Amino acid sequence: MVTRVLETRAPDARPPRTIDEVLADARARLQRLSPEAAYDRWREGALLVDIRPAAQRADEGEVPGALVIERNVLEWRLDPASGARIPQATGHDVRVIVLCSEGYTSSLAAAALQDLGLVHATDVAGGFHAWRAAGLPVTGLPAGRAARTGSGS
Repeated sequence: MVTRVLETRAPDARPPRTIDEVLADARARLQRLSPEAAYDRWREGALLVDIRPAAQRADEGEVPGALVIERNVLEWRLDPASGARIPQATGHDVRVIVLCSEGYTSSLAAAALQDLGLVHATDVAGGFHAWRAAGLPVTGLPAGRAARTGSGS
């Protein structure tokens, strides 16, 4: 009996890429925001979407008032054509700012949202860690860390 190994890639397909290359391509499409700029846009009406898992939010803290949509369901919740969308997903012109822990996963997620036609999707450079370091509002910090909360002064 002869066993054949099937080619798993179409002959004209691109060669495999590294995650660093995929990340660089994603970021090249984004107009990434500093934490301060993200905060300003959020206050002007953009959606700030925290995609970190519950355990990470519990460990690191949270942004009060941010929408929490974990990464595994993000596209379904924000695609205006999805039956599983959130009420805020009203069209492709919605301004979405994605927040993860350090700004890596959020870049990939924002690029995926752009692939769905959400042309204004972007992320926070440095993620939640940079947000917290900038002194922006956070809650639920581990003991020993001071939190700034309030209306955003």
